[in-house]
Amino acid sequence: MTELTADLLLRAYSVGVFPMAEHQDDPEVFWVDPKLRGILPLDGFRISRSLAKRLKRGAFQITIDQDFPAVVRACADRAETWINDDIYNRYVELHQLGHAHSVEVWQDGELSGGVYGVTLGGAFFGESMFSRRTDASKIALCFLIDRLRQAGFTLCDTQFITPHLASMGGVEISRDDYQARLKDALLVTSDFTAPAIPTAQEMLQRRTQTS
Repeated sequence: MTELTADLLLRAYSVGVFPMAEHQDDPEVFWVDPKLRGILPLDGFRISRSLAKRLKRGAFQITIDQDFPAVVRACADRAETWINDDIYNRYVELHQLGHAHSVEVWQDGELSGGVYGVTLGGAFFGESMFSRRTDASKIALCFLIDRLRQAGFTLCDTQFITPHLASMGGVEISRDDYQARLKDALLVTSDFTAPAIPTAQEMLQRRTQTS
């Protein structure tokens, strides 16, 4: 079995492949290259009226990379997960190397939702998200997409499409289409950490101005 390393992960993402485990206690990892790939078009992201109202109420705090390990642990804390110990450790290592990032949602001082992924060039490879309160993962996605746009990213890969993602504009594209978009995105220079964290009002206003 090939050892899973941070360098191997980055090389895999650069050619459109990502790892999964059968379950949390399975020590082995397999590689996935779907025929149909899920993406969130940065210019086609949708925020429902009900979610916009929740955002405007602002009863939450957004942070970037404040507790990356906690976000990954929370994403793995479910009955069925593909995140085993080896995957967890390698993504924490990627974070320490500056190639993996998280968006955290805090409510009443507690981590209530978040999303994390890997960055290469102008591509963000979304790995997983979680929600402990209503719409917390959707709030994280809203701030993620805004950040990707502000930082100059061109591709947001979601691997697969769920009803949750489809409701926010997620679509499936062919493997060939994905590979072409990935090739272009890898040529882009972007910095996930550069943009300031906006207020919900600022984020929604930007979306209105560009829609």
